[in-house]
Amino acid sequence: MLDIKVFQFNPLEENTYIVSDETRECVIIDCGAFYDTERQAVLQYLTDTGLKPVRLLCTHGHLDHCFGNDTLFQAYGLKPELHSADNFLACDLTKQAADFFGMRYDRLTPPIGRFLSAGDKIAFGSHEFLVLHTPGHTPGGIFFYCEAEHIVFTGDTLFRMSIGRTDFEGSSWQQMLHSLRNVVANLPDETVAYPGHGPKTTIGEEKRMNPYLR
Repeated sequence: MLDIKVFQFNPLEENTYIVSDETRECVIIDCGAFYDTERQAVLQYLTDTGLKPVRLLCTHGHLDHCFGNDTLFQAYGLKPELHSADNFLACDLTKQAADFFGMRYDRLTPPIGRFLSAGDKIAFGSHEFLVLHTPGHTPGGIFFYCEAEHIVFTGDTLFRMSIGRTDFEGSSWQQMLHSLRNVVANLPDETVAYPGHGPKTTIGEEKRMNPYLR
């Protein structure tokens, strides 16, 4: 059974997930730790629980989901893994900070560890995630889906009763609609969705109530 620790980090209240199982191996999804206290909170949690981080996963390359990548790279040697279509975002966080947020950001940008594609499988402990490509919010947006546990991490593609913005560089409303109709809508109703911002939901509830899926 998976244990999911949720942190809400940075000024945009982004959800950072640390996902582990009985083996004590874990993956970190979208480490958005920005403030020093947030970075320390991640490291302290890993130390206190005795977890072994083995993968650093990114649902997409936006800065608020990558603020803390350098901390995990320095502490554990983990390199972020994401879809290649979002490399233009992840490879230059300083430019993204200036262009998107109007802020100065001069921390280390870790090298990419691996580019992920639809159909890839992320193995850790006794569990496995399937990578689903969900462009729209960004061209390289991806889900991490664990069929065995009926959970999916949706980044900024799907929120509770809403979806991600499509007015950023590289965003596409047409691609977002395709992702919603051909990926999200095909997931089982009982699947619990953990989004990049806000509370968790279920795919069934979103199919019934989310205006973008009805």
